[in-house]
Amino acid sequence: MRALTINTIEGLPDIREGDNLVGLIIEKLTAQRQVLCEGDVLVIAQKIISKAEGAVCHVDDITPTQEAIDVAEKVNKDPRKVTVILSESTRLVKVHKHPGANEGIILTEHRLGHISANAAVDESNTDNPGELILLPKDPDASAREIAESLCKYYGAPAHSIGVVISDTFGRPWRLGQTNVAIGVANVPALNPLFGECDAWGRPLKVTAPALADELAAASGLLMSKQGKCPVILFKGLEWESNPDSKASDLLRPTQEDLFA
Repeated sequence: MRALTINTIEGLPDIREGDNLVGLIIEKLTAQRQVLCEGDVLVIAQKIISKAEGAVCHVDDITPTQEAIDVAEKVNKDPRKVTVILSESTRLVKVHKHPGANEGIILTEHRLGHISANAAVDESNTDNPGELILLPKDPDASAREIAESLCKYYGAPAHSIGVVISDTFGRPWRLGQTNVAIGVANVPALNPLFGECDAWGRPLKVTAPALADELAAASGLLMSKQGKCPVILFKGLEWESNPDSKASDLLRPTQEDLFA
């Protein structure tokens, strides 16, 4: 039997723009006597990627647009924050406020294609009041750069170390949130099993586990909001490298939208 282990990478400092994130991760891995090798996967919280890349802004620097003012009035949000939400989005999916609720919700299609609340613009996990953390410009590219640097440092074969960048999303028709993959390097986003058979020999026709999302969700068991553990290491997982994998492989095409 193979054993899958999941460990936190302890001791990472609060990340600032321009920080050498790969260097910091390697430093903490070394301190924990961990060496990355072929087949290992790191799941990294989006927020430290965004901070390192400078994907942040401050509400005091934002001049609200008229559209944002109109939307903000409907949901009782700061129109400056709504301006940022709209600037990160390609379309509004739903704007709604329950009677008696303090604030409403803004569901949008993010420029990266994800459907999420507030275009994933977040005020948590920052020690600067009024600071807004946005998604990275290109999370797949960020994941590939990190994975390539780790493979080189540890002398692992090209594309043999996986990186998943995760964020926390809600789900249609289900309460609560879970971590999902918004950036992928080497790890297959999807693992189609079409043509294989189940345990009783019946052919699989539609089964395609969302491997990158499964890794992201599993990381959430250790990546608590209060714990400051934004990097999770998986060892012992079996997967076939796919250098062309990308997070958008997980997005359902518009023509297959079952929830519209």
